[in-house]
Amino acid sequence: MTDDHTHSGMAALTICEALLLALNDAQILPEKEIMGVLKDAADTHENAGGSEADVEKHLAAAALIRQIIAGGNSVRRVAP
Repeated sequence: MTDDHTHSGMAALTICEALLLALNDAQILPEKEIMGVLKDAADTHENAGGSEADVEKHLAAAALIRQIIAGGNSVRRVAP
């Protein structure tokens, strides 16, 4: 992956996390819904097909999302 793609991905992740925090802070989406969004995203990547390289990238993305869930970053909560 090129540096541009890496930087774009990092920026997108940061923006998405900030949006999830803002939605929770504004009481638009409760923590349960935000966790559901993150779990659905991880599940989608875990079930994605394609070439071996594509599957590897999807599994890495799912693992990153699962780390976010475990860490509680997106809703400022204590990890489960």
